[in-house]
Parts: sequence; structure tokens; C-alpha cells
Amino acid sequence: MPNINTTSKLTFRLPLLIAVLATVAACSDGTKLSADPAMNFASAQEQSGVSPERRAYAVAVAKKMRAQRQRVWCVPFARNASGVEIRGNARTWWSKAHGTYERGHTPKVGAVMAFSSSRKIPLGHVAVVSAVDSPRQIRIDHANWKRNQVSLDMIVMDVSRKNDWSQVRVMSQPNALGSVYPVSGFITNGVQARS
Repeated sequence: MPNINTTSKLTFRLPLLIAVLATVAACSDGTKLSADPAMNFASAQEQSGVSPERRAYAVAVAKKMRAQRQRVWCVPFARNASGVEIRGNARTWWSKAHGTYERGHTPKVGAVMAFSSSRKIPLGHVAVVSAVDSPRQIRIDHANWKRNQVSLDMIVMDVSRKNDWSQVRVMSQPNALGSVYPVSGFITNGVQARS
């Protein structure tokens, strides 16, 4: 028979452990089970500029994972949608791209937007640029910004003082921009030019 003190400690610690893991697992490269039954796949615009085949593949893989009760993460989604073959948590993508992929601070359709690690997103976040609307507004396709969901053509505004896309706000709710998030830059699926 289990010790009552041990059982009560486990009962107290389990919800705490689950909450901590959910907080730090924003964009890991793993697949975990989720109790969230809903997955919101927004409608794709016809001429988004992203490879329709890659986009459809990324969405199909995410739907399959969700059907198997696996977690849908930003990293595999961005890799599938962009062709940028980087592994590891989203916060490592910017540094791992150095010397392998072109990196820059100007958004391009099909590029991976690498969000920096911050208090709100400790593992960082990655998304694929689906459209460039103006010098200060783009749209992105990504997964797990809203837990276990795929969002297509979500609006992102550059709010950096130098207009360099180092700080952005994401329109997670209709007609409402969210908090400011730091961005490392954009990773393009192409070999970096050697100088």
C-alpha cells in the first residue's frame, strides 16, 4: 500500500509539473499528447506566395498529428512549410542557420521568421512568411501560437524603432495586435552567399 504522504506530495506536484512543462514547451521539436480536442486550420489564401505544395504538406502533417492526439509544434510545421532543414528548439534556429542559410532582417515570402527567446516564449518561435503586405506588415503561417493549432496568413506588424523587424506584434485576435515580441530575423531557404 502506498504511503499517504508520498501520494499527497505526488498529487500536489503533478499539476505543478504539468503547468511548468506547458509553459516552457511553446515551440519544442517534440511530439506530445494533448487533451485539447480542437485544432483550428484557417483558410489558405489562393495566391499566398508560399509554395502551395509545401503549405499543403505542412497542414496535412499537422492534421495527421492532431488526429493521432500528438502535439502540433511550430518547428516541424515551419520546416515542412519552408524547406529550411534546421532541427532543435525554435530559439536555436537563428544561430544554426548561420553559414548554411541566408539570414536577413527584411521579410521575404517563404522565409522563416525566427522569434527570439523571451519570457513569454522561452523556447522561441518560428513561422513562415506567407505574404508581404507593406514595409511594416506581413502575414505568416505557423503552428502552436495558439496551443496546438495551425494559423495561416496571420498578420504581423513591425513595431521596431528602426523599422528593422527586431520587434513585432502579432494579430492573434481579430482587429487586435498582441504584445511585443523580439525577432532575430528571417531565414531564407537558399545557400548563404559566400564572400
